[in-house]
Amino acid sequence: MRYCSSAYRFERRVTREVIVGDPALGGVVIGGRHPVVKQSMLTCDTMDTAACVQQTLDLVAVGCQIVRITAPTVKDAANLQNVVAELRARGCHVPIVADIHFKPDAAMEAVKWVEKVRINPGNYADSKKFAIKEYTDDQYDSELTRIDDRFAPLVAECKRLGRAMRIGTNHGSLSDRIMNRFGDTPLGMVESALEFARIARKLDYHNFVFSMKSSNPKVMIECYRLLVARLNELGSDWNYPIHLGVTEAGEGEDGRIKSAIGIGSLLCDGLGDTIRVSLTEDSPHEIAVCNELMALIPQLSCNGFDGEALPVSYDPFAFDRRVSAESQIADNLLCGGEQTVRVVVTQEVFDKVAPRIRPRDDVRPEAVYEQLNVQEVDPRADFDIACDTQLITVQDGIPLPTITAFRLLAARLHRLGRKNSILLKDCLKVPAEPLTPSIALLSASVVIGSLLADGIGDAILVRGESGSGQSLRLAFNILQAAGCRSFKTDYVACPSCGRTLFNLQTVTARIKERTQHLKGVKIAIMGCIVNGPGEMADADFGYVGGAPNKINLYVGKKAVKFNIPEVEAVDRLVDLVKEHGKWVEPEAA
Repeated sequence: MRYCSSAYRFERRVTREVIVGDPALGGVVIGGRHPVVKQSMLTCDTMDTAACVQQTLDLVAVGCQIVRITAPTVKDAANLQNVVAELRARGCHVPIVADIHFKPDAAMEAVKWVEKVRINPGNYADSKKFAIKEYTDDQYDSELTRIDDRFAPLVAECKRLGRAMRIGTNHGSLSDRIMNRFGDTPLGMVESALEFARIARKLDYHNFVFSMKSSNPKVMIECYRLLVARLNELGSDWNYPIHLGVTEAGEGEDGRIKSAIGIGSLLCDGLGDTIRVSLTEDSPHEIAVCNELMALIPQLSCNGFDGEALPVSYDPFAFDRRVSAESQIADNLLCGGEQTVRVVVTQEVFDKVAPRIRPRDDVRPEAVYEQLNVQEVDPRADFDIACDTQLITVQDGIPLPTITAFRLLAARLHRLGRKNSILLKDCLKVPAEPLTPSIALLSASVVIGSLLADGIGDAILVRGESGSGQSLRLAFNILQAAGCRSFKTDYVACPSCGRTLFNLQTVTARIKERTQHLKGVKIAIMGCIVNGPGEMADADFGYVGGAPNKINLYVGKKAVKFNIPEVEAVDRLVDLVKEHGKWVEPEAA
């Protein structure tokens, strides 16, 4: 199976066009050869017409091209008529998307008023109970018939009214039927979406896009690759556009890094026709990141490799770290093999940060680039290596995109039968002028994160960020976001929307204030139940809105405390961490 034309040369996947609204009146066309479309989502109550209108206008002002609004009930869906009417009266014709979970009736109401409807196959026609059941083929077919009965009316209405649709699966909300047959896997996410797509195609409806979202960038990348490979297998007329996003990415640097790894990697491989960066921040901030990320992609992917088409050394559809031999990089310190991915810095950075490092600090340089015994090679042709314990990297100045160069290096080593550990760089030429911090962060995250998601890399070096302390911290943050190393508390936090039952930004800040010293603990902060239990499957603890001013607390994906008053909930979360032996007292400042 193939998900892109080449892992070494950029070529954008060409899809059919999906029309959202009337392009002559401000609508957009997704796919084909059109530019990637930027979108975001409102954070206010859908029943608050004035707030919805103002937030939409604010998003359009910064370049948002599609705006999504949640419609959790029929009443909310009906109020979309007022929101859209007021926007059009003000001369704003941006397409509006109704976000639907659980309620087919809400979808049938919303489709009357908006240009696009997003449905989640995992909960559109299913109530998730995490039930374990073996389905016979007849029982499974019966379930598909039931789904057809629930979903076909919406498809017919979208076709009649000329509406678009997104069939969007989430790692956190696969149906029990899919979970029991395929597991909580990329394959399960793909098959869930294809079930609904087949119903749409049976009715000769094709104005839809797919999405495969996860809070884990590596899972997200695998899902999209597998989806596109499956679509290619099904035939040329399955060339539907793709919406990219890392869901529940969080806030600040962590949210931007996770999004850059997931979205950026796929864009560099030519996948993706519309994107959303999901941040636990005010929505216009998402568009700023979209703009910067898309501006970077041509720089990070142009001028690929035209030489011999070497087979890639990794499985693009399942993460598995490349097998490597251990290499010595400092006194009593190894990289490669079963060692964690190491952080290397330049001598200049080391000289500046070393005096500030305290004995128990986790964020510290582990080796100095200029002091390494590292062999620098040109991966465009075979090369000689003395032994497998030799650390190796790509030499500076090679006229290839950095991702391409290191994929090619891994492929060369594989063909030579070598298991040398690889030092990744975020760039093959240090910028002549310092990059802005946001660009340096996104660029390093796309390059190093993409390669780590391929399973390539035993040590990393960040040079694009000119700030010494910032470059060191960025390296560790990329490793954490890519799931390669844990040096601090990991947070999965959803962006706010009209379903949210508490102020996500405020609550996230409070939880971080109390728990950010808990190295290796993962905490999920979810505004509502839609994706909560599933997205918390690999989290240690969860804080989820259960009702207005009431919080449910989870251990893994199991709710253990219910209807806790919000004013007490953070304290109760800390108590829960202590009960499970994960708590340590913070060190004095």
